[in-house]
Amino acid sequence: MTLVQLEYVLAVAEYKNFTLAADKSFVTQPTLSMQIQKLEKELEIEIFDRSVHPIKLTKIGEKVVDQAKTILRESGKMSQLVFEEKGQLEGDFKIGVIPTVLPTLIPLFYKTFQKAYPKANLIIRELQTDEIIAQLQDGSLDFGIVVTPLFEHQIIEKVLYYEPMVGYVPASHAYHSKKQIETSDLDIDDLLVLKEGHCFRNNVLSLCEPAKLKSQPVKLDSGSLDTLVKLANEGYGMTLLPSMQAEDLPKEYQKNIRYFKDPAPTREVSLVYHQSNLRKSFEENLSKTIQSVLRGKIFLEKTDNVTSPLISLPA
Repeated sequence: MTLVQLEYVLAVAEYKNFTLAADKSFVTQPTLSMQIQKLEKELEIEIFDRSVHPIKLTKIGEKVVDQAKTILRESGKMSQLVFEEKGQLEGDFKIGVIPTVLPTLIPLFYKTFQKAYPKANLIIRELQTDEIIAQLQDGSLDFGIVVTPLFEHQIIEKVLYYEPMVGYVPASHAYHSKKQIETSDLDIDDLLVLKEGHCFRNNVLSLCEPAKLKSQPVKLDSGSLDTLVKLANEGYGMTLLPSMQAEDLPKEYQKNIRYFKDPAPTREVSLVYHQSNLRKSFEENLSKTIQSVLRGKIFLEKTDNVTSPLISLPA
């Protein structure tokens, strides 16, 4: 039994096709098939049911895949241990980032970090929070950048910054004449929000009166903050944005930004990782880099000017 064989098994389990799995593993299909057959012969079982299309795992195959993930995750810690002992930031670091953070945060620190640590290869994936949690637990990801708290067992959270929410109120809206807005101004009847699955949707809805949420369903949602801004400009209502997203809006849209009266509703953005992760030096240096580029731009610590959303909801 070899680690390579286990990697091939996981590839087939993921893609449900030997040819595609071989392509993704950068080997020929006969080589991949032969190695899996050798493993099945050694274990005296069939890992895959090849009589159906797409192929699927047998009952014992499901258990083999679960164990293979554990073995590969633990084997990967050997090089992590060595790099950590030598104080080296080297190798691949897979980081999952939620959609409402990735476009504004990653461009700020990515090049700075890569220049400082050229042997560290950052692999950034845009994922929803539940996907990030699952992949941290199975070892597919090394770190995540999400909105916290998560209240997840075995997941460590290190707060990076606190990001206030702001209102985007177009000229056609009744509140456009206001210099500042309050949470009591939010009306679910004309509030544009992200679709289910986005933690920012939960943060926004947590600011609305619970009674109104029960009696009035969300009328219009979208998977993109940019789309919400466009819909607001078309007269469909107002929306809320993370402050860094609002700062990136075109100049002609900046006049529609409205800040909340203090204390402003705020989201907590953290670097998260599984408690078994050994790359503590990477975590420390990445956190320092992110906070250094954000210093003076956003709150790095909680202050009297910011407050968490009314209720804490996992993404």
